[in-house]
Amino acid sequence: MRPRTGVQEAFQRSTPLRVHGRSVAWLPPLLLLLGIALLDVNTSGRFRIISWLVLVPVIAAAICGVLGTVAFAALSLLVYGTVDTSWPHPYQNGLPDFVLVMVGSGLAALACSVRLRAERRMLHMRDIAETTRRTVLRPMPPGWGGLDHAAVYLAADSEARVGGDFYDIQPGRHGTRVLLGDVQGKGLAAVEAAAALLSTFREAAYHEPDLATVAARLEVRMLRHNRYRVALGRSDSDRFATGVLVAFPEDAPVTVEVVNFGHEPPLVVTADEVRSLPAGDGLPLGMGELAPAPPPVLRVPLAPGETLLLVTDGVTEARDTAGDFFPLRDTLTKALPRDPRIADPQRLVRFVRDGTLVHCGGRLGDDTTIFAVRRRAGGGRGT
Repeated sequence: MRPRTGVQEAFQRSTPLRVHGRSVAWLPPLLLLLGIALLDVNTSGRFRIISWLVLVPVIAAAICGVLGTVAFAALSLLVYGTVDTSWPHPYQNGLPDFVLVMVGSGLAALACSVRLRAERRMLHMRDIAETTRRTVLRPMPPGWGGLDHAAVYLAADSEARVGGDFYDIQPGRHGTRVLLGDVQGKGLAAVEAAAALLSTFREAAYHEPDLATVAARLEVRMLRHNRYRVALGRSDSDRFATGVLVAFPEDAPVTVEVVNFGHEPPLVVTADEVRSLPAGDGLPLGMGELAPAPPPVLRVPLAPGETLLLVTDGVTEARDTAGDFFPLRDTLTKALPRDPRIADPQRLVRFVRDGTLVHCGGRLGDDTTIFAVRRRAGGGRGT
């Protein structure tokens, strides 16, 4: 199928009123035109409303395309001439109101063209934002890296597609590694930092045998990114990022390795309990120079079927109307006896998402990421 371009594309994209998949954007201006004409014909000569036809192309300009607006403008002029000349001469509005309808129609067509141009620009920007989102938060196939996984990303800005939260799974030569983090701050600068960290993670997690080395390379990347911003003269060059780095070693199927960079510790969710992994004592990425030693690599048990839940502070710091934080662990603990299937990654992220939105009344104060992973039954991993 050939792509639509120019006026045709704009006309097709600007038809929000649909019934059973078909556009009915033409219906409101048509009903208005018929209503004005019928009322004018059935009223006395002292109350003429035919000049109100100037509203028809104005309404069309707001919901139709350029061609539709021009068509209704021409139809309005035709109806005006037909209805007005049907009255005796003393009661005709005549040329002045005809000019009013004609000028209004021209301005409506111009306004419609400006609206469609702005709409195309907006759609283009949304396409760019979506491409950026898919680059930073790339889609992952089912079972990627030998893990069942599910993720939900909610932007605090309803028009945004990506922010400072980031996550990824990277299978490699030494097992599968997982990263989730949250860059301090918002806006494009936070997205830049997240993209820099993810690019380093994807390479280091694939090649490096030791998780400590992957962690060290992430710290160096954050420092290099900040120095780069200093060289550019940016004012927010002291940016940092909290995060959790997790490894699923191939030679230890009941163990995971964890490095925590000042982030909320992950939760382990099973069919009958919720427990926290050790918090560790690592500082956020970009602040490692303040610590006496690199963050430790913790080895903790994770049995087959147990799900690892990682969230950003958009979940843990979500507040209700009383200012209370969302009690994530307590909420999960109470829900599991009622439905043990919540431990499944897909169900788990949906449950946490819904609980967070209900708790804060749908008003997110920060970007929110919910990420759940567990070893896949039968193994197998991508590259």
